[in-house]
Amino acid sequence: MTSIEIPISGAISEHVHRLIQRVYYEDTDFSGAVYHARYLHFMERARTDYFRCLGIVQSAVFDGPDGGLAFMVHRMEIDFKSPARMDDLVTVITRTQMAHGAKVIVDQEIRRDEQLLAAARVVIAVINRNGRPRRLPAELTKLLLG
Repeated sequence: MTSIEIPISGAISEHVHRLIQRVYYEDTDFSGAVYHARYLHFMERARTDYFRCLGIVQSAVFDGPDGGLAFMVHRMEIDFKSPARMDDLVTVITRTQMAHGAKVIVDQEIRRDEQLLAAARVVIAVINRNGRPRRLPAELTKLLLG
C-alpha cells in the first residue's frame, strides 16, 4: 500500500483551492446517495481551508483590531448535477470571483474525478464582531484575489 501525501487543508494552485473529501455513511441518505445538505458541509470545510491556505485564520481576524472581522454566508445558489455515493473521493474546488467592499463571491464545485456533482455560487458578507457590515481590508482583498 502506498501513501499519498495530501495536505489536510487542501492546496492552492493557480488561485484555485482543491480539498479532497471522502464520503462516509453519515453523509448519505437511505438511497445511498449523499444527502443534499451534506454538500454544504463539504463546501463550508473547503471555504474555511481555502481561507486558511491563503493565510486568513478566521479566529484571528475575528479577534483583530477595528471591531474584528467575520465572514457570513449571505446567499448561496447551488445546482446538484449527479450524486456522490459512499466511499467516493470527491474534490471540492474553490475560487474567488469577487472581493470588494463588504462582499466576497466564491464559486465552488464538487467533483468526482472529472465529473461535476454540484456547483455553487456563494455570496459572503463581511461583518464586524457586532454583526455590522465591514469593509474588507485591502490586504485581505489582495489575498483573496491573488
